[in-house]
Amino acid sequence: MIDAEWLRETCLALCGTAEQIQWGCDLVFKVGEKIYAVAPMEPAPVCLSFKCSDESFAELTERPGIIPAPYLARAKWVALQTPDAISQNELGELLRSSYDLVFAKLPKGVQAKLTHSAVSQKLPARRTERQKGKSKKSRR
Repeated sequence: MIDAEWLRETCLALCGTAEQIQWGCDLVFKVGEKIYAVAPMEPAPVCLSFKCSDESFAELTERPGIIPAPYLARAKWVALQTPDAISQNELGELLRSSYDLVFAKLPKGVQAKLTHSAVSQKLPARRTERQKGKSKKSRR
């Protein structure tokens, strides 16, 4: 099985990512209700599946320990048979790419909402002194 804490930390750092347990025991990561990574939490033939580009799909499936994902290969998903089939650094980049591919297919309105909510979460809740001064002037 893949390091679930590392996987959660990596995926949840991506804007608008939600996680949930689905299909009984699979940890699923979604953006805009669309899945971009799946990891079984019980022993299974694969330890992680994710979407990739056409080029990455061809290259990755030639490597030992990486196969076309069952049921999802036609959509260019790959599956790792072992956690060490790929380095953690490269896996982090591939998960980001999977997220980007799925995000790009979301309706523009959903993309804007996710981006806006991520920006608003990073802004401080309190007003600056400059903003306070402007509101006092507007009352005059």
